[in-house]
Amino acid sequence: MPKPQLLHFLHVLAFNVFAIAAVIATVTAATVTLQLKEAPQFYNSPACPSITNIEDDPNGESSIFCSDQAVHVAVTLDSAYIRGSMAVTLSVLQHSSCPQNIVFHFVTSAAANVSFLHATISASFPYLNFQIYPFDDASVSRLISTSVRSALDCPLNYARSYLANLLPLCVTRVVYLDSDLILVDDIAKLAATPLGDNSVLAAPQYCNANFTSYFTTTFWSNPSLYLTFANRKPCYFNTGVMVMDLDRWRNGDYTTKIEEWMEIQKQMRIYELGSLPPFLLVFAGNIVPVDHRWNQHGLGGDNFRGLCRNLHPGPVSLLHWSGKGKPWARLDANRPCPLDALWAPYDLLQTPFVLDS
Repeated sequence: MPKPQLLHFLHVLAFNVFAIAAVIATVTAATVTLQLKEAPQFYNSPACPSITNIEDDPNGESSIFCSDQAVHVAVTLDSAYIRGSMAVTLSVLQHSSCPQNIVFHFVTSAAANVSFLHATISASFPYLNFQIYPFDDASVSRLISTSVRSALDCPLNYARSYLANLLPLCVTRVVYLDSDLILVDDIAKLAATPLGDNSVLAAPQYCNANFTSYFTTTFWSNPSLYLTFANRKPCYFNTGVMVMDLDRWRNGDYTTKIEEWMEIQKQMRIYELGSLPPFLLVFAGNIVPVDHRWNQHGLGGDNFRGLCRNLHPGPVSLLHWSGKGKPWARLDANRPCPLDALWAPYDLLQTPFVLDS
């Protein structure tokens, strides 16, 4: 390359590097300075059971953290999705008849600033019953294969597979919720879903979906793989909303079963979608179905363009922005979808987005 062209190339390269660095610095600063409002305090109705502090746990927390009368909710928490996680929390509390009997179990990356996250939650919800659990990303990072969307490859996206190991042994049932949804109904109804004598999970399932599309031709052409569904009638279910029996999970060592399928995926590509397919491989056909009202999913569009979508027909208890498009990002960009207006009232950002009339 002639010297003048080389100098021009280096100049352009240096400019682009500094431009990218400036963008990263701006995004980082915005994340650090994110200011969230304090949410209202919510109180139990007179009919709620009283959970007394019978004894303290080893960490000095009140017994509500181990009470089977409490509703235990697990949500992941990181800087990119913190507005979503706070909106989930507010929506759960606002629509609960017994909000003081709800315990939140927030799972975050071990590399996260736990003190900052704890202070942020406490500032927005001073009276919230919650704990934060650092998740060792290294335990799952080696098993993750690239998927159709980079966000699905985040190790924290796999934390739901490790809840039985992360949460205290005294927590026997938990409702897992993704951080891109809101509830508009009492979570106690969902948490009380009967799991029968043997089931580990309950979730809305969709038997009209093309189940075969969740796995590759490599999978369906190998009997030693696809026969895992023998004697089952597998249906797709979304893992963003699940009622989980953690005792049965632990006794069945289901984390290991999921990891075994992830090991196979590393050797031969049998699926394309992040943490969902291993759940389907282990549980599809063996879960307790929940009414579809508890997961109006897909509001974030597909995994590529994130286009606007409408609600599915029927009643709604939970709205879920699964897919590429997240309501806070679309609102900030001044390109909201119509249904993002339903998420906006739960946004605790100090300067909330105002929808144009």
